[in-house]
Amino acid sequence: MPKSRIRKKADYTPPPATKQAASIKLTNRSWVAPVMLALFAIGLVWIVVFYVTDGTLPVKSINNWNIVVGFGFIAAGFGVSTQWK
Repeated sequence: MPKSRIRKKADYTPPPATKQAASIKLTNRSWVAPVMLALFAIGLVWIVVFYVTDGTLPVKSINNWNIVVGFGFIAAGFGVSTQWK
């Protein structure tokens, strides 16, 4: 049986780094933690105020939907947390 030929692959050479690619990698995400914590705190305070005031605050006209608004702020905080590097 004849022996198969061995194919040589060219060595991988990465493309030269550009300034734009380097600056994209080094973006500063220092805003993420404060915004995330602020959204968590706003959501928690919204829900606590709703329960403490027996539903008259923060927005009386939406009744129990205030809980959904509070959890919406908390969910937005989790959404922002995905940007943390």
